[in-house]
Amino acid sequence: MKLPLYQVDAFTDQLFGGNPAAVCPLDAWLPDERMQQIAAENNLAETAFYVKKNDHYALRWFTPTVEVDLCGHATLAAAFVLYELEGCAHSELAFKTRSGRLTVRRQGTRLVMNFPTDMLKPTKLSAAVRTGLGNVQPVESFRGGSDYLVVLDNEAELLALQPDFRRLAEDRSVRAVIVTAPGLGSEVDFVSRCFAPQSGIDEDPVTGSAHTTLTPYWAQRLGKEQLTARQRSTRGGTLYCTHRGERVDIAGEAVLYLRGEIEVP
Repeated sequence: MKLPLYQVDAFTDQLFGGNPAAVCPLDAWLPDERMQQIAAENNLAETAFYVKKNDHYALRWFTPTVEVDLCGHATLAAAFVLYELEGCAHSELAFKTRSGRLTVRRQGTRLVMNFPTDMLKPTKLSAAVRTGLGNVQPVESFRGGSDYLVVLDNEAELLALQPDFRRLAEDRSVRAVIVTAPGLGSEVDFVSRCFAPQSGIDEDPVTGSAHTTLTPYWAQRLGKEQLTARQRSTRGGTLYCTHRGERVDIAGEAVLYLRGEIEVP
């Protein structure tokens, strides 16, 4: 069986930047094991699969090792495929996912995703996370729905991090560890990095879902609803975030890297 497959760099307007995601449109769901095998073979942070329904698309995301509840960059990539490559003319796309109904709309050259806002509670870091980050001294630390949020004093500390990924992976109670700090100068409001060895991704290049956690924190701290963010991985990516109470808009651009077919038994 031949299936179409696209690879898209999300949260960037430059090829080889942002976060690469694979997108596999389907007429009907494959067995979960087969989708996990495809994601493992792609060996990208996420592979998105979608199936067209009457008035929406059912959407699922897989890392090389697990299915996840929410993924921003692969949602952006799926919307890019639908709008730019599959001829979708809807003003707004609706996706049914494990995190509820998500929407994506066009805004100039950007695609704007609307996601549920994460809820944060102050917490102490586990020993695995604390030592895995090199015993940094956070300004604050929180626990969201599935991730830790660690706030550092400045961007230099964030860039200097050299995590022990195997140690971080020992804390299986979270999906990932998000580390953030104020942005330098006036270019961006905040910066971040995201480590998810628990999910098979040591450092995620650009993490859309993490900004459901980051946006409410920085909106409250900076007293503003509209924020520009930069994820400071090697590839890097830019996100434009708007805090809307129980929902958050996360916008970015995307570029096509690859289109083709895969052979599936």
